Amino acid sequence: MNVQMNLSRNLKDKPADESKLGFGHIFTDHMLMINYTDGKGWHDARIVPYGNLSLDPACQVLHYGQEIFEGLKCYRTPQGGFNLFRPRANFERFARSAERMGMAPLPVEDGLETLMALLDVEKEWTPHQEGTSLYIRPTMIATDNHLGVSTSSTYLYYVILSPSGAYYASGLAPVGIYVEDSYVRAVRGGIGFAKTGGNYAASILAGMNAKHSGYAQVLWLDGVHQRYIEEVGAMNMMFVYEDRRIVTPVLNGSILPGITRDSVLKLGKHLGYETEEARMDIHDVIADIKAGRVTEAFGTGTAAVVSPVNKIRFQGEEIGIGDGGIGHITQQLYDVLTGIQFGKTDDPMGWVVHLK
Repeated sequence: MNVQMNLSRNLKDKPADESKLGFGHIFTDHMLMINYTDGKGWHDARIVPYGNLSLDPACQVLHYGQEIFEGLKCYRTPQGGFNLFRPRANFERFARSAERMGMAPLPVEDGLETLMALLDVEKEWTPHQEGTSLYIRPTMIATDNHLGVSTSSTYLYYVILSPSGAYYASGLAPVGIYVEDSYVRAVRGGIGFAKTGGNYAASILAGMNAKHSGYAQVLWLDGVHQRYIEEVGAMNMMFVYEDRRIVTPVLNGSILPGITRDSVLKLGKHLGYETEEARMDIHDVIADIKAGRVTEAFGTGTAAVVSPVNKIRFQGEEIGIGDGGIGHITQQLYDVLTGIQFGKTDDPMGWVVHLK
């Protein structure tokens, strides 16, 4: 796909203190935009100065939430190069999300090709400090201007970039999680497997309540029985049994098929561990934690890679996991995955894409 360039003449200063980057607050000079029109397809790919969108008050995305997004990162390597981690998987999931939301899928190759064009312009925004990265947010919104629940005939796809600080600036610290047995995030047959804003909006109130109770994240249960474990916060959930078996809830249509989740399962098997996807009853898992059969627990996601969990609150009781510290399997998976992403270790799985 041909990408037109309309580059800014007024470039911003890059952050001088990368220890204060945070996440999602700073944006680069440019963004990518592509339009879709029924009968014409995707057209007018362009890189333009970062700026506000102009939307009609009746724009369908504002009323009916027909939108999707993705999240991936660009990493600066010790050799001075730039890496992407499994970007094709992101654009494949983006297409599946579009189909579920009744939107026009962006061809995977067009997504990859145009992202590379944007990164060719903006890659030097990738920070240098240990653990930092350039966060990439592809987004698609419905842009028809009328009220009425229906699929849009026009869409806007855009990509913005944000230099982001190290997720664990002060070390890989375990957190506590709160089992939510009142609210639900998603149900089978709904949109839980799509990366769309509605799933995250549904999680905000429960997340606020958990934080007010002193817990970092909500552990979600299924929406029918409120018994089977699904996600933790905006991440997938993993449990380690007896220091050798990594178990995660099986994908059932209401769980996001995380790319880090898939990477942990494949890498865990490569490292010699047993891996399993199963229907996990919260009562059984709590019993296994108390009996010492569950030796580690952690969430997985793009932002954190892994987030170790050292305690769970369920029905008024707080249950500790392991010795309260970071399990050695959790630490190993974090070290190997980030080593691959940042180009510090070999990539035996062939996951890294190098920017030219």
